[in-house]
Amino acid sequence: MMKYTLFVGCNIPARVQQYELAARSVAVKLGIELVENQEFKCCGYPMQNSDNKPFLLMAARNLALAEKDGLDMMVLCKCCFGSLKKAAHQIQQDPGLQKEVNTFLAKEDLRYSGKSTIKHFLSILFHDVGLTAIKKKVSTPFTDLSVATHYGCHALRPSDVTRFDDPVRPSLFDDLVKVTGAKSIEWPLQLECCGAPLMGINDTLSMDLAERKLADCNRAGADYVCVGCPYCQMQFDRVQHMMLSERKLRHEIPGIVYPQLLGLAMGLSEESLGLKMNIYTISKLESYRQMETEN
Repeated sequence: MMKYTLFVGCNIPARVQQYELAARSVAVKLGIELVENQEFKCCGYPMQNSDNKPFLLMAARNLALAEKDGLDMMVLCKCCFGSLKKAAHQIQQDPGLQKEVNTFLAKEDLRYSGKSTIKHFLSILFHDVGLTAIKKKVSTPFTDLSVATHYGCHALRPSDVTRFDDPVRPSLFDDLVKVTGAKSIEWPLQLECCGAPLMGINDTLSMDLAERKLADCNRAGADYVCVGCPYCQMQFDRVQHMMLSERKLRHEIPGIVYPQLLGLAMGLSEESLGLKMNIYTISKLESYRQMETEN
């Protein structure tokens, strides 16, 4: 059985609980054991562009805790994933910095040496579980569903640090969607920012970016936009719903986190996937599965 220590981060428990719920349900179905570590704290993401030292210390503490568990880290949030990878890269490139970090960590009897690998949930599914094994668990594949994959910024860039996929022509996420039977469509703005980092700072620009992406999804014929990050899901779910009244949005494309899509194809229940926690209804998926089951 594959075994990882689960890093949920701050945003998912507060705002996108369905992502964790669905990921845990899918993990059980695939034989992945997730170990809890109640000592994990913020990954440092909010600090990385304002004060690098606190960012590094916050991230390093989490990495040291994973090392103490003796396990690789499964990260659900792509912002957390990018932050932890960036911190690990900086520390490993600078022996003096690593010594300083470990002096700080020693106060809690912790040490960081880079033995624990930071892995995003989608990477684990693709590389560790594998498409063949996932396909064997798909009991109700989709046959008439077009999905737009949104990779997110922090997993792809900087590519020499994250090593998630080809930053110019990624395919990992598209292949994971295809294994559910759905069609992963091509769309020009696939790799553009969704605008989530700007929400609360410049709401107008944040919504402009989201609206451009949604319009592009619509032109490409997408039924849903699929994500692997809580911030992106909030942008395509909660923020898109806000835009309906504020902007009279004409191209609604519901957002869905990948484990919800995969879980439905695996025959998991709506409750176990937290479908009702999405602001936008994904009724087409629910009715589709019901129709397929009846047939």
